[in-house]
Amino acid sequence: MRAVIYARYSSENQRIESIADQVELCRRYAAAQGWTVVDTYSDAAMSGASNMRPAFQRMMSDARRGSFDVLVCEAIDRLGRNLSDVSAAYDDLVFARVSLHTVSYGLTTQMHIGIMGTMAQMALKDLRDKVKRGQLGRARAGKIPGGLAYGYQVVPPAPGVEEGGERRIKPEEAEVVKRIFTDYARGVAPQRLARTLNEERVPGPGGRPWIDTTIRGQLDRGTGLLNNTLYIGQLSWNRCSYIKDPRTRKRVARVNPQSEWEIQHVPELRIIDDALWKQAKARQTEVRTEITRAPAGRGLNQTHRRQYLLSGLLICGACRGGYTMVAQDRYGCATRKGKGICDNSRTIARQNIERRVLGALRDEMLTPEVVDEFIAALSEASATRQKDLLTQQLGWQRELTEVARKMEGIMQSIELGAWTSKVGERLKALEAREIEVQALQRAAVSEAPRPQLSGRGTGIYKAHVAQLEVALNNPLVRAEAAEALRMLIEKIVLVPDKAAADGLQATLHGELATILLAASEPALHKQKLPRTSVLGSKMSVVAGIGFEPMTFRL
Repeated sequence: MRAVIYARYSSENQRIESIADQVELCRRYAAAQGWTVVDTYSDAAMSGASNMRPAFQRMMSDARRGSFDVLVCEAIDRLGRNLSDVSAAYDDLVFARVSLHTVSYGLTTQMHIGIMGTMAQMALKDLRDKVKRGQLGRARAGKIPGGLAYGYQVVPPAPGVEEGGERRIKPEEAEVVKRIFTDYARGVAPQRLARTLNEERVPGPGGRPWIDTTIRGQLDRGTGLLNNTLYIGQLSWNRCSYIKDPRTRKRVARVNPQSEWEIQHVPELRIIDDALWKQAKARQTEVRTEITRAPAGRGLNQTHRRQYLLSGLLICGACRGGYTMVAQDRYGCATRKGKGICDNSRTIARQNIERRVLGALRDEMLTPEVVDEFIAALSEASATRQKDLLTQQLGWQRELTEVARKMEGIMQSIELGAWTSKVGERLKALEAREIEVQALQRAAVSEAPRPQLSGRGTGIYKAHVAQLEVALNNPLVRAEAAEALRMLIEKIVLVPDKAAADGLQATLHGELATILLAASEPALHKQKLPRTSVLGSKMSVVAGIGFEPMTFRL
């Protein structure tokens, strides 16, 4: 029986040794059952409230591929603290014919999942309630239950006092707070405030550059510098609650009823007077009214921003920040707009950059010369890989022969009566190594085949792009076509250049794995090939063969 171990500890329990302790307990349990541990999965400092944990997801994927027969963990709550997640994982394991064992209860059944999973979820809720109760106590005592707001510094606890939470005004930052409120009340926009402060090299919260959203925040949630009531000596807590969307697993903020807010007066922390606060609030009301009256789609935060064809793909070559919508259908440097610390003032019409990208993808991305070069590279890499694979296989076969010889010698000794516990342990170790080497052989042989490029590759690729262009004009399939086209692009870097079209030189970095697959024979399109490697470098991968990203000027 091939067994694997899963271990996890939560972010609130920052103790890395916990992983090693759990693994050791599970190893002893597996050894007592006579199982061979073939792999170990661990998620360090990750909450069990979500199943989106790297090692957990990798383990479940391996289970579906039949990589092991038994899963061992210390307790059910290590798999997760959400009953629906644990139950779904158990169903997946049963379907994959994998049995679940815990050190605490042995073979785990649906009854264990229902009872212990419910208890784990209740324990998580109990922990949340205790944390919130502790924060309430601190808020009622006039201590800050959250992070450190700009304009204040932490007061070290007195000797012999373990609990802190006291704050005091930081004079140099308090002057910046007064300046921001005064300028905003006079009509200076948050974007202009952020840019001015960055130009003067005034450090923002945490020493980071200023950005307009840090100043503006959201009025209903009480976020942002302009909405922090601490500046008028009023500590507001519990204005918002955060709950996870069960579908996306993302935290969603919800404003609590005002009756649930906890408000304490801390006059020693006041930085600005009531008159200036009221002026700033009046200015916010004016701005909200202007936004509400703005044309459809132009109101700030009125609707979710539209996803355009190249959203998230455009990069400023001057500061490496993103290019986003800065005006009606015009892209510009987001860093310059929000922080004012980038010198790239060039903007470009959305229609122009989309037209340049589509034309380049269709006409320049895969020329016959480029296809020939890729075919040669694929052939060379294939020959090298086959040679390496043959060398590995010969080495593994030699090791298997040696393991078989040693096992035969031990069996002969046992038949002659030379049995001890150490002989048994040695025999088990050899058997485990034999299984491991055989698994390596099977994995190497089962590698996915490469897409075979031919002289037809250019035509196939262009036909795909042409079909996508047509689909982009069809409202029924536009979203799917846009996503398919975006998969061909890794990023587009825009650099100011007076000689270039629109004053911007554009360099497209193509996702070579996807491009090569699009240019391959149609029979290979159903293969699930990796798009990019995870080796740190941005190389595209086709069936394990690495290439630098394909780049060219638009």
